[in-house]
Amino acid sequence: MSLNEWYEKGLDPDEYIEAMKVNKEDLLYIYDNFSLPADEAFFEEVKSKNLRAIILTEDWCGDAMLNMPVLLKISEAVNMPVKAVLRDDNLELMDQYLTNGTARSIPIIIFIDTEGNEVGKWGPRAAKIQAYIDESRQQLPPKDADDFQEKQKQMHRFISKSYRDNQDNWTIVYESMKETLKAI
Repeated sequence: MSLNEWYEKGLDPDEYIEAMKVNKEDLLYIYDNFSLPADEAFFEEVKSKNLRAIILTEDWCGDAMLNMPVLLKISEAVNMPVKAVLRDDNLELMDQYLTNGTARSIPIIIFIDTEGNEVGKWGPRAAKIQAYIDESRQQLPPKDADDFQEKQKQMHRFISKSYRDNQDNWTIVYESMKETLKAI
């Protein structure tokens, strides 16, 4: 399928959010509390590119919970339509955007032009967020340790809470997406 066809297949953001069962409350919290900076020159620049975005996502994903609200705020400011495509139901598309060639990490945002050509890609995380995740993983015991599973669950809970509550993370994601959009 072409990217235009994947875009057409996608869910409108409101439809996606309404159907969420896992991270809906936290995603909406970030959306309701994140304010874009006064960045009018950037917004006008992106508007002139007439982009659309496909976000490969799932509602159980903490990274998607953090990144999607920021994308939606940008999309509103620049009149960029967004469609959500569920990763687990659309592996044919997901497998074209593997992280490090092997991982089905999400979210992945595919920016397309009016003809449906890919002109940019972002995700699954901002570099500074990835560094934070890598550092957190280094604190875990070895995978064969008796307490690995419990420590990993604690780490995921802590990261999700920091995604929701630490507004610096929201700004980091914004700046990272901005960098990608400016490069298009």
